Amino acid sequence: MGGGGQQTESGEPAKCGADGGAGSGGGGRAGSNLAIYTWEEVQKHSHKGDQWLVIDRKVYNVTQWVKRHPGGIRVISHFAGEDATEAFTAFHPNPTFPRKFLKTLLIGELADSEPSQEAGKNAVVIQDFQALRERVEKEGLLRARPLFFALYLGHILLLEALSFGLLWTWGPTWSLTLLCSVMLATSQSQAGWLQHDFGHLSVFKKSSWNHLLHKFVIGHLKGASANWWNHRHFQHHAKPNIFCKDPDVNMLHLFVLGESQPVEYGIKKLKYMPYNHQHKYFFLIGPPLLIPVYFQIEIMRTMLTRRDWVDLAWSVTFYLRYFCCYYPFFGFFGSIAFFTFIRFLESHWFVWVTQMSHLPMDIDYEKHNDWLTMQLIATCNIEQSPFNDWFSGHLNFQIEHHLFPTMPRHNYHRVAPLVRALCDKHNLPYQVKTLPGAFSDVVGSLKKSGDLWLDAYLHK
Repeated sequence: MGGGGQQTESGEPAKCGADGGAGSGGGGRAGSNLAIYTWEEVQKHSHKGDQWLVIDRKVYNVTQWVKRHPGGIRVISHFAGEDATEAFTAFHPNPTFPRKFLKTLLIGELADSEPSQEAGKNAVVIQDFQALRERVEKEGLLRARPLFFALYLGHILLLEALSFGLLWTWGPTWSLTLLCSVMLATSQSQAGWLQHDFGHLSVFKKSSWNHLLHKFVIGHLKGASANWWNHRHFQHHAKPNIFCKDPDVNMLHLFVLGESQPVEYGIKKLKYMPYNHQHKYFFLIGPPLLIPVYFQIEIMRTMLTRRDWVDLAWSVTFYLRYFCCYYPFFGFFGSIAFFTFIRFLESHWFVWVTQMSHLPMDIDYEKHNDWLTMQLIATCNIEQSPFNDWFSGHLNFQIEHHLFPTMPRHNYHRVAPLVRALCDKHNLPYQVKTLPGAFSDVVGSLKKSGDLWLDAYLHK
């Protein structure tokens, strides 16, 4: 729900918590072909203008590459000074292609005496998860069934056509207008889940086809921007529920989240809002306003300021199609009111589904956990049922989606037992909730954080 990443477009990390430390050239020792580095040396290069990372024990200087990274400056900068192997594997369904670019950035490798990960990460957990991923790939769980997504797109287009057909046949009566607005809000919500599939490159083997269909669905069917979504959403996946790195937990001082932020605000006597009542005003400014107000403004501003004319053109086709269809029934202002109400309904749907698996979970500053642990403490699942699967776009399997972001959604239920077994082996949390319970926990977590703020504000 947040206001975007805490980082400038020039690649400067936000001043949030401890700084990564300054570092210059990197005193490596001469090796046979490559310079040799320790983790201590790598971790010095984690700030603006000097960013290194490690993938498969190789050290790369990505200082200049971050500006050209297709996933955006911020997502790769979030791993500066760290081991990015698991994130690299998770985000790239075909790692051969990006490795061509990595060759030009290679500056060295870790010393033989150095572990493959930074201190504090559990090497056994990492190895076991890698073994699970290899099994997933071997069993074909990363391969999509095109018919599934074709039928899914078909039911979205059918809802759009039915809405227009009903108004064309019987006219815009109040009852029919309400029915059509619900149908269109449903199609918009379901198109949101479908663009999510294409955005994660989980439908086609060729990335170019995923990118094209992503622009069609999010641009022409929804009027939004693929690039805006990509640069924002991949940050969320890279560092979920981590302040200054996950844009979804940047609440622009409207809410305080987790356990550390409320106390921090309270001690500093920060009171931008009456946070002890945030679980109440959430219903007024959260679900009703996120898409029709904040996202609407943010998407247009981003496309214009970044001169993203391709995405803007796709977005314009949505609005042209919409007004051509509904202006004859409602007129100019009536069409705007109808559109706003559709977005209002869609926004409620979107907020509850996206927040139910994250907001009640651990939200804190960077802890440098391994991929499996980081995703598990930030996500939870919702019970499987045909309705829950459809209603949430299979994001009720949030754990599996975060662990394998390029996996087609129809395979989540197949990998879930394997993930749960791995969690049981290492005594890691694997939470599954009911849908009503998950909704209730959203409100409960806001109340808990608000109470923590009030206590710190009054007594510390």
